[in-house]
Amino acid sequence: MHDSAPPLFDDFSPASSAASSAASGEPARPRSGPSRDFLVVEADGGSRGNPGHAGYGALVRDPETGAILVEKAGYVGIASNNVAEYSGLIAGLELAHEIDPDCRILVRMDSKLVVEQMSGRWKIKHADMQKLAGQARRMIDPRRVRYEWIPRERNKDADRLSNEAMDAGMAGTEWRPRKPVVQEEPAAAVETPPTPTGTLHHLEIRVRDLGAARASLGWLFERLGFVPNETWDDGVAYAGAGTHLVLQREPDAVAEGHDRKRQGVQHLAFRAGTRAEVDLLARRAQSHGWSLSTPAAHPSAGGRDHYAAHLQNTEGFEAELVADQQG
Repeated sequence: MHDSAPPLFDDFSPASSAASSAASGEPARPRSGPSRDFLVVEADGGSRGNPGHAGYGALVRDPETGAILVEKAGYVGIASNNVAEYSGLIAGLELAHEIDPDCRILVRMDSKLVVEQMSGRWKIKHADMQKLAGQARRMIDPRRVRYEWIPRERNKDADRLSNEAMDAGMAGTEWRPRKPVVQEEPAAAVETPPTPTGTLHHLEIRVRDLGAARASLGWLFERLGFVPNETWDDGVAYAGAGTHLVLQREPDAVAEGHDRKRQGVQHLAFRAGTRAEVDLLARRAQSHGWSLSTPAAHPSAGGRDHYAAHLQNTEGFEAELVADQQG
């Protein structure tokens, strides 16, 4: 019932290739670029509408320093999430091959589907994905590639690139990097930590499905500057400037989704920067389970002089992104 796949390499020690050559008495093959035993590829893809406007992002990291060596993003057109994710994989493999055509590659993605299918454990049934998977396997000897699933929060750079590609495609422009890729620098020196925001001490939100809540509410919290700082089996806390937002799974929650019309908190409202920043975040939220709750009145549902995006996710939770600056 599963696709067969060639055996994958098991050892990722940077010294393993040189040790193998020395043991066999064979000289190491010369390489055009810096000598690396393996490279790390991170890739992602998304679709706003599924199918809808789709894009992918891919990058290559140095496994020793964590430095991003090169990155790429592209607009796919109207396509599904899965097609966009496979497109990101292909782009990442191409980037790694251009750096070193002999190296081994560790691919990290938050798509369980792509990881399991390319590892040969799940069957590929869809024709479009069969074509893309075949292209990826023909591009590089599958024995040189290993696949690893990572949670979405560890794939933020590839997710950022795919959203930039979708933004550019929907605007009818070419994707361009935000800034030049820094060579041979630790990842910590490249990434800018999010700035915590918020004014409440803490707010606890009870949910039935913690995974779905993290993918939607948690994603929005992080984009607004809240940082995940504590997790446990049934919950996760996000820290702001003196504020905590808590998602807590409630096993005995009623079957119905959240209803903002009942007594209690109707919605959360956050300052989200300029009008342009509010619009950008509202567009990106559509890839994470959110939609405009009042599209006909957007962006003035709160009044003519109040610019905001009113969002609602599939569980019925509402969030308001308020522009407190012009621009």
